[in-house]
This record gives sequence, C-alpha cells and structure tokens, in this order.
Amino acid sequence: MIDRTAAIGPAAAPAPRPQPAAPPAPAGAAFGDLLQRASARLTLSNHAAKRIERRDLGLDAPKLQRLDAAIDRAASKGARSTVVMLDNLAVIVDVPGRTVVTALDTTRGKENVFTNIDSVVIA
Repeated sequence: MIDRTAAIGPAAAPAPRPQPAAPPAPAGAAFGDLLQRASARLTLSNHAAKRIERRDLGLDAPKLQRLDAAIDRAASKGARSTVVMLDNLAVIVDVPGRTVVTALDTTRGKENVFTNIDSVVIA
C-alpha cells in the first residue's frame, strides 16, 4: 500500500523574521550617525557618501526615511535604476542592491540629464 499523505521533497524552511526598524535619529545628528542607521537597509557607494558630505546636501533622518520608502515603492514596480527626487535633491539608486550611486542638488546642477534610468520616484 502507498502512503499518499507523506510530504514530498525537503521540509519547508521556517519563515524569515522581520527586521526591526532602525531607531529614529536625534535632532542634529551627525551625517555619520545617520549613515550608520540607514545602512541597515540602504547602502551608500563611496562616491555618494563623499559627495553628500562634501557638498552638504542635507540628507537628514527624515529624508533617509523618505528615500527608503521610495526605494521600496520603486522595487515593488520592478525598477532597477531610479532617480529619487527628494525636494531639491536627486538621488540615483540601484534598486535591487538598495545602493545610492550618487546624489546631487538639482538647483546647482549643470545639465540635470540622467541616462540609463528606468524610473523616477518623487518622494
């Protein structure tokens, strides 16, 4: 007799645990502290980190939260390379890797032309 109730294949893996949200940054936190909190879900390329700090682009805790939410929205639509508009800041993001490639102040840009981008998110 054949037992047809037995499971076929390997046992199912346990469900992944949700990651705890990063604690909110205190007002006036240093850029390094903000970067450390954001790095839990978001990565800044060396180029982007230097550009943000050198040009004082004002990427504070509320903007980092908006950026993170914008990347989630872009990922849900299947985006791969996106420009996230945060007020007067344009942030170019590799969505699958959740990596900020570069950032620039749109009021100081020369041409403001972006290439190889498949989406734009206004956050």
